[in-house]
Amino acid sequence: MIHIPDFAHATTVQVIFCFLAFITVITAFLTIFSRNPIHSAIYLVICFFSIAGHYLLLNSQFLAVVHIIVYSGAIMILFLFTIMLMNLNEQREVHRPRITRLGAIISFCLILIVLITIFINSKPIVGEYDSTGEDFQSIKVLGKILLNEYMVPFEFASILLLVAMIGAVLLSKKEKLNK
Repeated sequence: MIHIPDFAHATTVQVIFCFLAFITVITAFLTIFSRNPIHSAIYLVICFFSIAGHYLLLNSQFLAVVHIIVYSGAIMILFLFTIMLMNLNEQREVHRPRITRLGAIISFCLILIVLITIFINSKPIVGEYDSTGEDFQSIKVLGKILLNEYMVPFEFASILLLVAMIGAVLLSKKEKLNK
């Protein structure tokens, strides 16, 4: 039987969470299904801001601010520059061969199966939550953790962003040379 929540006795935090979740899901779908790339980028910015609202609800102010600065600011500016450089605003759609679409569907299904398998085989957290007493909101503690324990993933993310930027420049140069 499905449990339907009673919104008459919901707290303010629960109402804000439901509102932010609704905005996040709707703007994520609009990002995917919008035909205009500029509109997709704007929907993605709104989605990022609503995710930052979720971080604020979790009392993670530093993460919310960094999320807004990095994702909604810097990365979305890069997306918009890439869209403008490649002139993707035109409404012409390139028809992909059937083998490409089939490969995309198979890849999606395989990734979905892996994620569902991981979700099913994961074990729930049982017992009390062990608190170390450290304040992970502190920038000093967060910096030590990021640059000591998670140095390699941190550097991989920076290399990935660098490669994406170089790829965008090369794609725009290649198209200009062909004209």
